[in-house]
Amino acid sequence: MGTKSSEEWASLIRKSIDNQAEVIQSINYKIHSEPELAYEEFKAHDNFVKTLKSLGIEVTPHAYGVETAFIAEYGSGGRLVTFNAEYDALPGIGHACGHNLIASASFAGFLGVVAALKESGSPGRVRLLGTPAEEGGGGKLKLIDAGAYKDTAACLMIHPGPQYLLPGSIQGVAAIKMLANIKWTVSFTGRTAHAAMEPWNGLNALDAVCLSYNAVSMLRQQIRPFERIHGVIVQGGDRPNVVPDRCSVQYYVRSVTLAAAERLWARVKNCFEGAALATGCQVEYTPINSYADVRSSMPICREFVAALGGPDAVALEEPSDFLAGSTDMGNVTYECPGFHGAFGIDVENGFGNHTRPFAAASGTKKSLESAVSWGKGMAIVGWKVLSDDAFAADVKKDWLEDIERAKQ
Repeated sequence: MGTKSSEEWASLIRKSIDNQAEVIQSINYKIHSEPELAYEEFKAHDNFVKTLKSLGIEVTPHAYGVETAFIAEYGSGGRLVTFNAEYDALPGIGHACGHNLIASASFAGFLGVVAALKESGSPGRVRLLGTPAEEGGGGKLKLIDAGAYKDTAACLMIHPGPQYLLPGSIQGVAAIKMLANIKWTVSFTGRTAHAAMEPWNGLNALDAVCLSYNAVSMLRQQIRPFERIHGVIVQGGDRPNVVPDRCSVQYYVRSVTLAAAERLWARVKNCFEGAALATGCQVEYTPINSYADVRSSMPICREFVAALGGPDAVALEEPSDFLAGSTDMGNVTYECPGFHGAFGIDVENGFGNHTRPFAAASGTKKSLESAVSWGKGMAIVGWKVLSDDAFAADVKKDWLEDIERAKQ
């Protein structure tokens, strides 16, 4: 880390991010004011590319064959630290998950590490990766398949949640828990018949859907408290007087690890198999992109807590349900050591992520200030991964051991 102390490096990083406040703010408000859906984030992509080039950063637009992904990178040799920038919105309610804040925090973190690399002249690379389509589109899965996280020493990002769920002075949680989420479309095929004239000649695919729905509902009594199963009927027939021959559902099956979710899915699948047998229908399964659980790097989380003021400001793990659900960042944490902390923003009680009040809260100045503050913390930890060999080795060792545990 050169002749500077860790405190001096942290100060340099914070000041360098403060010096770019207007640039970060511009990106943030443009993303928030022009929400774009998964794989349609052309304005966000272009704004980032233009801004990064204006800062003298090497940028690859339309990266890895994904039209709205980009890579910005600085440095050479050494280890690689990546920051994920999400920027997709939700249909009808805009940035109700605060992805503009995620992008801004990662942008800040990236710029902070760039400044440290410039000052030090030491080996190391930092990457800002534009990651589209987190909201159900599995954008990071495409990037993983294309090798985007290969040889990454650590990947960092943060996510906003409702401040009212946090106790006292706590601003967020470093090691949040997010579930693995296995998703399937299940289709039943039967045989049409006139529902009044000859119903005995039909094989009712809607009956198969209803039987399976009730079977899954009964199964919920025998699953673990943290597990979740939920589904919707996508196709339920066309006319009451025609026995439906093609009906389908979509189901999400969640558990604490990818392996546990697969085991739960095997039990859920039996419900569909039984319904098909009972009704004489055929059943087929089409996978949707599935998200792994988030495997937080505890060495990174502990360093992040210290960088943001200690446990009175940032909790290490509690409350464990501050930000629930699932994310494709979970898949990234199976590829490399990862950090996916969650910070609070001010929103009316009872309105969390994926609501209109949360979208409004994501666009405030105070929320941006919190995101940038957490971006500074990520930059400090990211710089430690690049500059501290012992810490980087500890991060990698812990990750390898954790992934082995997750497979059990």
